[in-house]
Amino acid sequence: MNKTLECYFDVGSPASYLAWTQLPALASRHNASLVWKPMLLGGVFQATGNQSPAAIEAKGRYSRMDMQRFARRYGVTLNHNPHFPVNTLHLMRGAVAWLDDPRFQDYLTAVFTALWVDEKNMGKPEVVAEVLTAAGFSPQEVMDRASDQAVKDRLKAITMEAIERGVFGAPTFYVNDEMFFGQDRLWMVEEALSQ
Repeated sequence: MNKTLECYFDVGSPASYLAWTQLPALASRHNASLVWKPMLLGGVFQATGNQSPAAIEAKGRYSRMDMQRFARRYGVTLNHNPHFPVNTLHLMRGAVAWLDDPRFQDYLTAVFTALWVDEKNMGKPEVVAEVLTAAGFSPQEVMDRASDQAVKDRLKAITMEAIERGVFGAPTFYVNDEMFFGQDRLWMVEEALSQ
């Protein structure tokens, strides 16, 4: 396995969710190593002057419609979360805390599904605790791991690394050093992996 596919993402991004539903199979088709890079999208927006499409009414409307087109194409459920946007700081610290753990994908499945299928308010600690418990996690353990200074520092470091590499939104992919932005560019990512 000599090909590497890196994905910078934030669980608060519906486009990151859509990419997450497709990336494991895509990487597998090309015998590529998939490297997840949890970053804080708010920090990226602040550093780059970018903003969510939801911040612009017409763009937000179109973006929601377009995401539904991709969800149908991918055969997955995507619901508009009425609590969007959600502050994902603690959720992303949780992602970093589980990044090297065999249950990393279980964590992402729980959080992405809660946000973009079940429309839960993941900005509320009690809701997060319910979601994590249902997924077989100890909310206290997740909170303890996410509160570790090394985890906080690692999230900051990955976010800074993303900014330094030119990332301005989520999801952003790298195949070797070639950058691709947006889940709607997965066909380009696949093309790059096939070369």
